[in-house]
Amino acid sequence: MTVAPLKNNKGGVLKMYMVSVNADKCTGCGECVSVCPVDYLAVNDDGICEAVGDECEGCESCVAVCPEDAITVQEL
Repeated sequence: MTVAPLKNNKGGVLKMYMVSVNADKCTGCGECVSVCPVDYLAVNDDGICEAVGDECEGCESCVAVCPEDAITVQEL
């Protein structure tokens, strides 16, 4: 689970998102990685998706393409 701030152009935080990946469901297919517009996700050496970027936009593209329903994005 990772909390990611979305910053405005003056450095202030507009919104924050919590990205959660259920490691028991994730198969490491990489679909989420391929659709993320800000390169926030990657498949780690264990074959599980994880957050590696600085800022999640909260677009939920990763949620939409995950065939295992392993990812959730929650606005804080």
